[in-house]
This record gives sequence, C-alpha cells and structure tokens, in this order.
Amino acid sequence: MTYFKTRVGVDIGGTFTDVALDHGGNLSTCKVLTNYSQPEQAILDGIALAASQAGVGLGEIEQVIHGTTLVTNALIERRGAKLAFITTEGFRDVIEMRSENRFEQYDLNLTLPTPLVPRQDRFTLNERMGPSGEVLLPLDAGEVQQMVQQVLDGGYEAVAIGLMHSYANDVHEVAMAEALQAEAPELSVSISSVISPQMRELPRFNTVIANAYVQPQVADYLGRLVSRLRDKGVSAPVYMLHSGGGLMSVQDASEQPVRLLESGPAGGAIFAADFARAHGLNKVLSFDMGGTTAKICLIEEGTPKTANTFEVARTYRFKKGSGMTVSTPVVEMVEIGAGGGSIASIDAMGRIQVGPKSAASEPGPACYGRGGKEPTVTDSNLLLGRLDPTFFAGGAIPLHPSASNAAVTARLTELTGLSVQDAAFGVTEMVDENMANAARVHTVENGRDIEHFTLVGFGGGAPLHACRLCEKLGINALLIPPGAGVGSAIGFLKAPFSYEASRGMFQRLSAFDAGAVNRLLTELEAEARTFVEAGATGQPIKTKLTAFMRYSGQGWEIPVSLSHKTFEDSDSATILAAFEDAYRVLFGRTIDGLACEITNWSLIVSTVLEDVSKADGHRSGTPIAILREREFYDAALRRTVTAQEVAREALTPGTAVDGPAIVVERETTTIVTSAFRVVGQGDGSLLLLRKETAA
Repeated sequence: MTYFKTRVGVDIGGTFTDVALDHGGNLSTCKVLTNYSQPEQAILDGIALAASQAGVGLGEIEQVIHGTTLVTNALIERRGAKLAFITTEGFRDVIEMRSENRFEQYDLNLTLPTPLVPRQDRFTLNERMGPSGEVLLPLDAGEVQQMVQQVLDGGYEAVAIGLMHSYANDVHEVAMAEALQAEAPELSVSISSVISPQMRELPRFNTVIANAYVQPQVADYLGRLVSRLRDKGVSAPVYMLHSGGGLMSVQDASEQPVRLLESGPAGGAIFAADFARAHGLNKVLSFDMGGTTAKICLIEEGTPKTANTFEVARTYRFKKGSGMTVSTPVVEMVEIGAGGGSIASIDAMGRIQVGPKSAASEPGPACYGRGGKEPTVTDSNLLLGRLDPTFFAGGAIPLHPSASNAAVTARLTELTGLSVQDAAFGVTEMVDENMANAARVHTVENGRDIEHFTLVGFGGGAPLHACRLCEKLGINALLIPPGAGVGSAIGFLKAPFSYEASRGMFQRLSAFDAGAVNRLLTELEAEARTFVEAGATGQPIKTKLTAFMRYSGQGWEIPVSLSHKTFEDSDSATILAAFEDAYRVLFGRTIDGLACEITNWSLIVSTVLEDVSKADGHRSGTPIAILREREFYDAALRRTVTAQEVAREALTPGTAVDGPAIVVERETTTIVTSAFRVVGQGDGSLLLLRKETAA
C-alpha cells in the first residue's frame, strides 16, 4: 500500500478553514478565518501554520486533500456561469414545473426555487430516444449546427445538455457536445449521460445544469489553488473529497464539480465513522457543528449512510422538496443553519429565532471585535460562561464579552424585556432544540430509535452543545474524539479513493435479464476503476453494488445492497429477498401481491480502509486535579453552576471528572453538564456518560 509520510487535509467552512497535517503519525492542527475573496489564501496560511508547528518544510508535504463549500455556495448565491441548457423538444420547462409537489400545503404564496437557467436560455432539439435506448426521432445534423451558432451568438460560458432517455443511449448528447466543442474548444460543456446517467428527467436535468453552472468557476479556483501551492513550494498532488466520502483528482473534480456539493461535511462523517469502528459502536449519530452550519448523519456498522440524491438551496428551512434536487452520490445527512456564527433575532411574534443567516468570518460574531453588531450563538455561549475569552482558538482570536453584551442588549433584550442572561440562554436553547428536532426527524425517516445511538460530536461548536443535545434526545453516551475542533479536515486524511458509477436500466424483476445486467455492471466497474486507479496506485480495491428497487406502482425506490458477482437469471429470487429485507427495515412490513422493479444500478469502487486500532475503553476512572473553578449556565437546571475546569490533555486514559465541568483545548471547549461524567479513553477521546448509567 502506498504510504505518505506527510499529508495535509484542508476544509474550508463558512467561518473557519481547518487544517490537519499528519507527519509520520503525529498530527498538527489549526484553524484560520476563511477568506471569502480568496479562499485559497486561507489554505496557504493554514498549511504554513500547521507545518511550522510540526517543524515540517512545505516541500516535504506529499499529499494535499481538500474539501470545499464553493459549489454549494455558488448554487445558493447564484454566482455561476452564463449558462445555456439544451434539451428535447417539449421538455424545456421541466426544471420549472418541477415535480408539482406542494411541500407547504396551505401556503398560498408558496416560493419555489428559481431555475438556474432562465427560460430564454433554454433551447430544444427536435429529437427523441425511447426508454430502452431506441431512436424514435433521429437528430438532424443541420439543426445541430444551427444550435451551435445560437449558443455562440449568445455569448454563453457554459452549456448543459440533457436529452430524454440519454441514460439509455447517449449518442445524441455526445453528437451535440462534439459539435459545440469543435467550434468552441474553450466552452464548458456538460452532458447528463456522463454527469447523471439515471432515469427521471428532473433530477438528471438539475444535476447536469448545476455541474455546468459551477464548472468554469471551480476549474478556475482549483487551477489557482494548485498553482499557488506550487509557488509556495508544495509540489504534492492535490485531491478533493467528493460528496460520497472518497477522494478524486483535481482534474476529475474540475470536470464533475457537482460531486463536491457536500465534500466538507462528508469528511466529518468519515471522521466519526473511524472512531465508531475504533470503539466498537454499531449505532452512532454524527454531530458536526461549525461556525455556520450543523450536520447530523447516521453511522451504522462503522459506515455513514449514503444516498444518490441531494437537495440544495432550499427556499423553506427544513422543508424537503423546497430545494433543487440533484442526483449525485452523497453521504446522507441533515444540515441546518445552526453554527457559532448563526444570528439571533426577534420575529414578528416576539420569539427568539436563530439562523439560518450567519455572521460567518466577515465580520463574524460581535465578540470577535471585527465590526459585527448582531448577536450570535458564540456571543451567547460567551455570556453564559461556556467560553474563555482569552483562550478561544488557542488564544489566536481574543473575545470581547462587552461587545456580546451590547449586541444581545440592543437586538434581543430591549425588544423582549428579558435579562441578558435569559436572552443568551434563549438563543442557545433555541439552537439546541432546532438541532434536536433535526436529529429526531432524520432518525425517524430512516426507521431508527434515536435513544439507542451514541452521539459523536466534533467541529468547533459541537462539544459546547453536544451534552445538552443528549439531554434533549434521551441519549446516554457522547464521544468527543481528539482533534474534534478540526474533525472534517482529519476525516479527509482517513478517506479512501472511491468513485460511484451509476446507470439507469429499468427491469421488472419477473423479467430479470442477467445478461444485460452483467454487461452494464462490467461497464460501470471499468468506469469507476479508471477514476480510482488513477490516484490509488498499488492499493487493494473493493466494490459495493446497490440496486434501486420499488414495488410496481410506487413513485420512489429504496437502495438494496447486493453481492457484486456475475448474475444468473435465477438470482431474481435472491434479489427479491434482499429487497424485502430492506423494505421491512424501513417500513416494518412488506406488501403482498405486488411485482418488484429495478430502476437504477450503482457500483462503488474504493480502496480498502486500513484496520483501525481498537480503543482501550473506560466507563469510570480516578478523579484528577482541576485547573480552576469557573461558572457556566446549565440549561437543564436553568441556573448558573460552579464547574471544574480541566485541560483536555490531563484527561488521560482511566481518569474522570464529574459534571459540571469544562474541558478546554486549543480548537474547542467541551461542556459537561451536571447530569454527565467525562472519562478519558485510550485513544485520547472523551466519553461523556449520564451519571446513573456510567457504572
């Protein structure tokens, strides 16, 4: 297996850019404020700082792994290329008509996401493929040339091509793309049969449009990043973490940037899964809270839950269906605007509301002293005694309690009559309840009982809030891994090279054609291996096969894991049994008398993860000396309590501190409420247990 002595992971978040540098097994981490005008500058600054701390020269770095929110932000903020969309005659308005789902039944002024491509920039070709790939109406060469000229005359920077049933036969899409690039080689062209070759035109069209919309910007950014790294002496190859939780090359990411939609959060899920395996935890709820958002993900048997669709740029908070659905492999999670920088306000009914708007890094929370005037979650935590104003981010960012007090007073207390402490408590309690509700919905939607899970908290904000979240959710155990403040960046270093190839092929299970399936899977494996083996030279590789299935007449399918092998027609009975098992887990029952169908196939090729060392676990321990006593506001008790403050490094394996307690470290602070006890673990993790269940 290829071994790199010095590797660095970099995660650009909405507020902080996190860096984790691994030098021969020794980890050096840091956080720097995100630079919005030049995101790569924060990467350069962070890598230089982490390398200096580790005593490593920049030229010694052998691999850089990067995750970014650039794609998501570009889609949300509508900062993309001038884009043309070419589709089949009669389907010009699919992306505007959407699925006709009213996600808010009684809202007469329902606001839908505005299509990325205005109607005047959507063009049609008089061609048609059938669902089995048969040519129903041939593509006219003269019409293709007219379309090329129309695109060139329009001055477009990028073109997305999505024709009907191109997943079954891509010949018309390829012909249109080749004609465009023959006349304009510099033009960015994306085709749906490459970006999302699956049935259902709405998500397929959305996905190819999203890819084309951000492709010039992402390609420019990644090219600039690689160039500036070279200028600084970092000549190592750069890889991107894609939304499915694996690594891909910068070149592949530049061509298919839609796969980067959730790259940062996916790193966090990998980080949590690694510690779940080390501690032998089969049911884990990953909780990643940073400066701008909070992400929650189910991890079972050491593997994050994944999906093949994702919704971006929702117009209604938490409302499934209110965003733009794209079909790309993702680590499935729920993401809400609840971070340290989330801004608190008073609504028309006099209630405290938090987020989704964030103070981000510019200007940041009021307590940063960088010009922010709005009260945020960080300001509230500071006023409640949960943060040390002299040791935030290891002392790199001094906090100003007086500025927090002024912001809370001006924006909250004067409008509600609450005291400053009550207003600050209201802010943190509201954000904690929002996160608890999101976690409940996520687990219920996946047919799980949340109280049976262990929470794994990381990110700069999660250790501050995780204990209270456990109290709200009825969870008895919480794990805070070492390096929690930069968990996603560390997760990048643990990610495999992987690629998910998918293709739509509709079959009734009663007419299962093993030969056609085997030919399809051979093509998918060849496609995926080409991507993986380009970066994973000499590493062992594994595959994972998923069929997306449903009962006949149903609108949506469920993922069904299958053994990757050469199928026989008689294997239809085994596939049916696997479908019924998966259906029963989700819905508690199966349906008699209905035929089953397969709509899409997915094959993941990935490098094999190294075995994790099993952690030496402790559920109790000997008391340790404390640094000092501090006061913080305990939300469950609704009063200020005197807490023991301890340094994280003092919580060695088999030592313990009863709550209320505050565990301090450079990148974050862990709040141990009065109901919990914290115990040091063999791998440097902190295990927080309810006192009545700790023995």
